[in-house]
Amino acid sequence: MSYKTEGNPLTNIHPYVHLKELIFQLLHDWYRIHQRDLPWRHTRDPYLIWLSEIILQQTRVNQGLPYYQQFTDNFPSVQAFAEADENEILRLWQGLGYYSRARNMLKTAREVVKEHNGAFPADFEALKKLKGIGDYTASAIASFAFKLPAPVVDGNVFRFLSRLLGIDTDISSGGARKSFTEIARQLMPSDQPDIFNQAIMEFGALQCKPVAPDCEGCPFSLICYANKHNLQTVLPVKTKKTKVRLRHLNYIVLMRGDEIAMHKRTGKDVWNGLFEFILAETSHSIDTWDDFPDTLHDLKYFQKKGITSIPSEMITHQLSHQKLLIRFWPVSVPKNSRIELPEGFAFYPVSEIEHLPKPVAINNYLKKDFF
Repeated sequence: MSYKTEGNPLTNIHPYVHLKELIFQLLHDWYRIHQRDLPWRHTRDPYLIWLSEIILQQTRVNQGLPYYQQFTDNFPSVQAFAEADENEILRLWQGLGYYSRARNMLKTAREVVKEHNGAFPADFEALKKLKGIGDYTASAIASFAFKLPAPVVDGNVFRFLSRLLGIDTDISSGGARKSFTEIARQLMPSDQPDIFNQAIMEFGALQCKPVAPDCEGCPFSLICYANKHNLQTVLPVKTKKTKVRLRHLNYIVLMRGDEIAMHKRTGKDVWNGLFEFILAETSHSIDTWDDFPDTLHDLKYFQKKGITSIPSEMITHQLSHQKLLIRFWPVSVPKNSRIELPEGFAFYPVSEIEHLPKPVAINNYLKKDFF
């Protein structure tokens, strides 16, 4: 291809530097017509911008919007967020996944209140020092809230610049982000970095899409390298694929009257900080109670103590690095029976469970028959 990012990006991109004003004008004109009306685009409050950016990590806009509204209704300021209980934050986050984001947000809010007098720092490097804020989020806050010339580089930006300029650098490689950031910096107008960042991300999301981009109606069609060379399905280049781990999770729903045995997950596994039922993880799918290995002594104990019911259908829950095959196994024990639970477990009333933070798969199961 005609463009490489090795060496000095400014030297390599020289022909397009001269088109800098044209590129921004085309982006700006397109954005003015096609931009989505989103609440965080009507504010320069760094708290609200930070909130939206963290929610939208790994999340589509239409999915994230109700969460944003829910959080702003409950916590209208960073001070209010900092005073929240972790369980409440995790409960409101329920369904978004990557729950470490929610826990990091609470740490960040408390740090902003304690160390920065309740104001997010108007400095890119200072923003990056806050928990859970990397280059992308720091750039978004710096440019949208403070109009600092900090380019954002996400999948949309990788895709648009790769196709427009004919860049064949593998975007999963170590130096790709730094190179693309420098390229975006050279194209960014110094007086409107916020509009440039918003426009380029929106263009990648709506126009220069991963599959079937609208090249016919694209304002860049005459200068786009990928369009001229029919490389839309080739660019951007990404060779590194995520390995997906398959797991079989069997949840024992141990019921005693209107109570269910649960505990709060800890450690570095998925769903840390969320409440779950008694878990029996197996190496393969289990279809009947008799199929469980004899080594699961707790399970055999619960079977003897209670009345088992037909298990649920298998549920598939896809995470970025894991595919979870989940089945729920109900067991009822007499209301006043004494049951030895695994360490850390306790019986919780259903009325209380409804307000506990839970993995979405467990919450959906409970909503069918209990809430």
